[in-house]
Amino acid sequence: MNASNQRGALSHIRVLDMSRVLAGPWAGQIFADLGADVIKIERPGSGDDTRGWGPPYLKDRDGNDTHEAAYFLAANRGKKSVALDIAKPEGQHLLRQLAAQSDVLLENYKAGDLARYGLGYEDLKAINPGLIYCSITGFGQTGPMCSVAGYDFIIQGIGGLMSITGERDDLPGGGPQKVGVAVADITTGLYSTIAVLAALAHRTRTGEGQYIDMALLDVQVATIANMNMNYLISGKVPQRQGNAHANIVPYQVFAASDGELVLAVGNDSQFAKFCDAAGCPFSQDTRFRRNADRVRNRAELVPLLEDVLKQRTVAEWVALLEPLGVPVGPINNLAQVFEHPQVVSRGMRIDLPHPLSGSVPQVASPIRMSATPLQYSAAPPTLGQHTREVLRERLDLSEEELERLAARGVVGS
Repeated sequence: MNASNQRGALSHIRVLDMSRVLAGPWAGQIFADLGADVIKIERPGSGDDTRGWGPPYLKDRDGNDTHEAAYFLAANRGKKSVALDIAKPEGQHLLRQLAAQSDVLLENYKAGDLARYGLGYEDLKAINPGLIYCSITGFGQTGPMCSVAGYDFIIQGIGGLMSITGERDDLPGGGPQKVGVAVADITTGLYSTIAVLAALAHRTRTGEGQYIDMALLDVQVATIANMNMNYLISGKVPQRQGNAHANIVPYQVFAASDGELVLAVGNDSQFAKFCDAAGCPFSQDTRFRRNADRVRNRAELVPLLEDVLKQRTVAEWVALLEPLGVPVGPINNLAQVFEHPQVVSRGMRIDLPHPLSGSVPQVASPIRMSATPLQYSAAPPTLGQHTREVLRERLDLSEEELERLAARGVVGS
């Protein structure tokens, strides 16, 4: 099956994905979803690290575990897997030939590693001046930590996210927390995609490729967003607020009579509507009338709201407030998420044919385009699934040559 979407917005783009784990593969999957022809280069025998990051693993048709971890399946849809050993000179030669035909190269090796193999940007630029070469590392290509390996968890700590995430230190369970998914990786994948698309737009005008240096730490620092500005403007280091908001009140988790809900009042009008519906007078109190007042008097207001919100169920509060435009919602687990009528109606769960299991569940891209709608044409590949197909079609290698390369361990057998 051709993994590219010939009707997609990027169906004219070829991407060489030499990345592993999550940030780079996430970018590569976005390109594949948008129709680009994405070739994933993997080490023969082991492949992307996340293939082994389980359980859970995809089950085969007999219900037995395969070698396809759920983690890998989350970020590699629509790609062709080529098992190629770039530590061998013949593997490097094949990689250069593939790069010569590509528009984009994604990689997340340590700074300088690929240059040792003659596969750095300057090496490949010499054979393909239009190549857009995107390097993704923990700390970037410059600075005192450029050679240090960076995983998302470490970046969340160093980059300040954990200092503002978690319950307050003076409450039970207080202390720093990482976010439940690798957000530094995901956001770096998104920023990398944006950077590559901008470079492609630049190339349409100039014919010139370029080098992109993406760092997880840079992205983590940038995406602290308003909390950065709270610090830079006030000079005060933000503290953990648990599920509360530093600049808006009420904007947090509250207990209803049968569970917990999120109440996210974004302006004074919404607060007045909430108070009218709940039958409480707080919006008339000068201490709470404006958001700035509510932030200053948070300690007085929140206990009053807690008493009010305990009087109804989650469903009752949602039914009461949602029609009024007051932001409110339940806290769903993932089983509830994928059963939610809105999630179902938006088609966020899809299933794709898979050679080992028959089919594999996937989470659809959130991108909705009118002229070039996304079409999911291929499941995440098995290791080396497309090695011979790609090398035969792209580089015109014969079966005899492919057998010789496989025997030498240059490509996966």
